[in-house]
Amino acid sequence: MRTRHAVLAGLATLALTIPATAAFAADGVGKSGTQLGPDEIGRSQNVEHLTNIPSSGPLAGATGTDLAFQDDMAFVGNYNGFVVYDVSTPKSPRMVAQVSCPGSQNDVTVSGDLLYLSTDSSRSDDSCQSVPQPATEKSSWEGIKIFDISDVTNPRYIKSVETDCGSHTHSLLPGKKTDYLYVSSYSPSEDFPDCKPPHDSISIVAVPKKAPTTASVVATPNLFPDGGYTNTSGCHDITVNPARKIAAGACMGDGIILDIKNPVAPKVIERVRDTTNFAFWHSATFNNAGTKVVFTDELGGGGAATCNATIGPNRGANGIYDLSKSNKLTFRSYYKIPRHQFDTENCVAHNGSLIPVKGRDVMVQSWYMGGTSFWDFTDSANPREIGYFERGPAGPAGGGGGTWSSYYYNGHVYSSDLGKGFDVIRITDRDLRKAATVKMDQLNVQTQPIYQTK
Repeated sequence: MRTRHAVLAGLATLALTIPATAAFAADGVGKSGTQLGPDEIGRSQNVEHLTNIPSSGPLAGATGTDLAFQDDMAFVGNYNGFVVYDVSTPKSPRMVAQVSCPGSQNDVTVSGDLLYLSTDSSRSDDSCQSVPQPATEKSSWEGIKIFDISDVTNPRYIKSVETDCGSHTHSLLPGKKTDYLYVSSYSPSEDFPDCKPPHDSISIVAVPKKAPTTASVVATPNLFPDGGYTNTSGCHDITVNPARKIAAGACMGDGIILDIKNPVAPKVIERVRDTTNFAFWHSATFNNAGTKVVFTDELGGGGAATCNATIGPNRGANGIYDLSKSNKLTFRSYYKIPRHQFDTENCVAHNGSLIPVKGRDVMVQSWYMGGTSFWDFTDSANPREIGYFERGPAGPAGGGGGTWSSYYYNGHVYSSDLGKGFDVIRITDRDLRKAATVKMDQLNVQTQPIYQTK
């Protein structure tokens, strides 16, 4: 989501088991979009909704955001902090920790015993007791927070690193001795002492694994020395592909490919624009073979109704690009969910991940109130939806409803809903069954692995 938010929260660290809301097998099969009443469930025949756990305690009522995974744990971001769920039994997740630490968006990644959290709202200080404070004040703080999760039931806040313009998102580039965080941020202003234009750069935070409290900003490379395309003033999100030593960046007005052989000196080696249909380059996903990139357009900033006949099939969509061996991008097609939503529903392309199945390119993806879409882009010129799960309208467009992230991890899909909390979904498509045999011990979606598919 593009807009900065200021949030307040009480202080608590909880270890609770929250009762889940079970879904019934017959709920809304075959119904979708404008066929659904408020909060009514709709799904395709091949998708099951296993459970929902509402946000609670100090996180109740705050916006749910991104997810990361390690072993049997799911780490769920929230504008007021984050939650840790034990998902060893996916249909019955168990909350093992809840941390109150307000500061949007609280984008989250995990690496061994460390958890990284993004703060992109101007705060009074770097503590978890901070309150909103104008970015016009020099003492205000935004950036990266680091937690020790060696005891996952009791995460400990151990270090902060301030970054220019805060940290809207960050991407983890792991190394043998050092983790590197590519911090994306934007919205500079001459009135902001720590976020002045031009801001055509990212911040790179280095975290020594054996001494994480010495983490610091080690580089702020300018990716757009020419200023980028119109409104480019930084990147929204970057997906790194460590094995191939490249990254794909969605940078407001530009889609880019980066050479990351030198982690602290990334170089732009390819750049594309879509001046006809893309409004805001939001995120990027490689296919498993590294021959395609899916870029998303967050038309309306996540707060507008764009999944309707008026907007059409190409705006607020995914752009699918072929990627050559020489890292050149060629546009092939758009993909947008085919299910029209009410004009009261904020709906646009948002966060998703690959489903690891041999010989095919399949992705699961969030569309805010458009729900979770399962879609196939094996033929990059002819993508198609193969399954979905969604709810009917949850308040007015932009009112905080719909799913922010939907990610596949070890046989199930986990979704973070802006207002409803944590959902567990399963697709039963026979052709995708072997994906469940691909076992991961960690998943940060913007650190894209190469899956050993079967």
